Amino acid sequence: MKKILFALALVLPMMASAQKYGHINTQELFQVMPELTQVTARLDSLNKQYEQLLVNMQEEYQKKAQEYEQKAPTMTDAMKQIQEEELYTMQQRLQTTYQTAQQDIQQKRQEYVAPIQEKMLKAIQAVGQEKGFTYIFDTAAMVYVDPTATDVMPDVKAKLGIK
Repeated sequence: MKKILFALALVLPMMASAQKYGHINTQELFQVMPELTQVTARLDSLNKQYEQLLVNMQEEYQKKAQEYEQKAPTMTDAMKQIQEEELYTMQQRLQTTYQTAQQDIQQKRQEYVAPIQEKMLKAIQAVGQEKGFTYIFDTAAMVYVDPTATDVMPDVKAKLGIK
């Protein structure tokens, strides 16, 4: 039993020193991905389309509300109720459209970003395998990085063809 413990005591430090650690800031890498420009443009375009739709709906609502305010003194109670219900429906539609727009933009952002993240992950894994790293840590969420760990950002950028 003592021989086994002694052997382990000798082998474990050697195994630990044989491990190779790397680090990369994936947020920083994501920001320099060339595909991000296209994604940003597509999302900006979609956002502008929704903004224009909402502006048009808001203008229509305001116009209808002003008409109601001007004509209200001469309307019967039944006519007022119909107009108020119509304004309420328009307001609800405006809110629903806004919520739908936010959800759609978020869904598209996830849809467009997923391939970029997958490409980054594959490049990091490839560099890890090629360079013999045991672990590559993401420093985007880390407070401290051991100075003996290797920054693999240049290797991953090269793998992705980013200068």
